[in-house]
Amino acid sequence: MKISTPPQIQMVDLKSQYLPLQDEIESGIKEVIASGAFINGPAVKSFTSNLEEYLQVINVIPCANGTDALQIALMALGLKEGDEVITVPFTFVATAEVIALLKLKVVFVDIDPDTYNMDVDALKKAVSPNTKCIIPVHLYGQIADMENICAIAKENNIPIIEDNAQALGADYYFKNGTQKKSGTIGDIGCTSFYPSKNLGAYGDAGALFTNNDELADKIRCIANHGQRIKYQSDLIGVNSRLDSFQAVVLNAKLKRLDAYSTKRKAAADFYDKIFKDHPKFKIPFRSEFCNHVFHQYTLNYEGDRDNLREGLSEAGIPSMVYYPYPLHLHKAYSYFGNKVGDFPISEAMAKKVISLPMHTELDEEQLNFICETVINIA
Repeated sequence: MKISTPPQIQMVDLKSQYLPLQDEIESGIKEVIASGAFINGPAVKSFTSNLEEYLQVINVIPCANGTDALQIALMALGLKEGDEVITVPFTFVATAEVIALLKLKVVFVDIDPDTYNMDVDALKKAVSPNTKCIIPVHLYGQIADMENICAIAKENNIPIIEDNAQALGADYYFKNGTQKKSGTIGDIGCTSFYPSKNLGAYGDAGALFTNNDELADKIRCIANHGQRIKYQSDLIGVNSRLDSFQAVVLNAKLKRLDAYSTKRKAAADFYDKIFKDHPKFKIPFRSEFCNHVFHQYTLNYEGDRDNLREGLSEAGIPSMVYYPYPLHLHKAYSYFGNKVGDFPISEAMAKKVISLPMHTELDEEQLNFICETVINIA
């Protein structure tokens, strides 16, 4: 299909997504203003309850952002300075940042070249007597190999924090026939509601999930300055809360999250048909043990990525690289002693991956134009 007039394309089209929600969101915001309950008000309590029901988890604890969620989760585990936390270098910096902030030791393990998630064999080799936590990242919208990761963790009595910022709404299918939502499989799940996420607020927001009531109590306490009773701090805490305006937005979108995932999958299927037989592209892998909710649609490109991105930009098509520098090569984390070549899969993917527009409002005209342009340049 030849497109004569390029359609308007966004990497994430939040404005178009907002229009069907406008009345509901504006009505809810007016209620918050009228009530004056801006922090921990009825809207927050409603969203918390609704998300617990959706995830089938006992405790959801909202907080200010996804980075806070990860930090609070680590604080709740009571780790000590120098304890080792295993995670991957191919992720957003927040995953390692919170480990370093708490003076814990980041131990990186490489990723699987197909899923871009934690490599289970590498994890096995990295576990030591000093390992006190494992943080798998569910990258791009696909869950890591949690059944095997959980088995390793259980064997070594190590808690798991799931970095679920990119896979909220995905389902994991266990070999025994049961299934769980991403973020509810380990000891604590953490997510971000950054506006571009599959479930996105209109500002910063986040949450933690757990079925462990004791951990939930500590998490709530830590997120509220370490206070269970006002002005009495039982623990060293932080100030991390979800405001009522964001809860209104999230409540409206949560009702539609599964529908959003279906739309994202349809767009991904469209891309797949075009790129699956192209010699320079490797389409996203689909693990048999989970569904993919496509926070990003990321291709592995055997070509000049800079030239491809430049050509797309000239055609009015945005693209992104998630992530161009593995964390072990960031200056800030050089003190952990890693070097070029230590994690070859992460390093290779950082040079090859490119993410195309992916959101709930993509239509066939836009998808055709994107695909046609990519093929012409590649």
